[in-house]
Amino acid sequence: MYKIELPKLNTKWLGKETIYYKEIDSTQKEVWRRIENKNIDNGTLILADIQTDGIGTHGRKWYTSQEENIAFSFVIYPNIQIQKIENLTVEIAETLLKVFQKIYSIQLAIKNPNDIVIKNKKVGGILTETKLKGEMVECLVIGIGINTNQQKFTKEIENIATSIKNEFHIKVDNLEVITEFCNLFEQNIIKRMGK
Repeated sequence: MYKIELPKLNTKWLGKETIYYKEIDSTQKEVWRRIENKNIDNGTLILADIQTDGIGTHGRKWYTSQEENIAFSFVIYPNIQIQKIENLTVEIAETLLKVFQKIYSIQLAIKNPNDIVIKNKKVGGILTETKLKGEMVECLVIGIGINTNQQKFTKEIENIATSIKNEFHIKVDNLEVITEFCNLFEQNIIKRMGK
């Protein structure tokens, strides 16, 4: 585990502190552990090459078994009413689509509300979790996984999952994608927070 700097980051706080793990059980679980220990600042991002126990939606597993893919989670302390985060997951997905369009001129699609797909095959997923105090959102923990450069998939998922590399034959710069996502998404969340 060590801190890294995201290239060309121009945010106020999102991704300013990025902690990298070669291998971890789950970036999402690590963010929650740090929240419990009061050991994580607003906008801190946890990034890993390999997740041994990654979390998908509805309690499913999200596999990050190879080093070629994107897996990260981050925390925001928005202190806003819960209705202000309505449709946030879709907005995150739309932001990711913009990032890939901007950097690589490729079109991805959203399978509402939290999957990113290419030709009906899953290429990415978003997990949005909250901690509430009454009607106020104390913290948001957002996890993102994207199959970018992986080329081989297990028999169980090869018919339903794919990667950017397999579909578009390009090598994705994962840190560039994460950085651009932070740059765009922070603007959106600041608008929602009214700050």
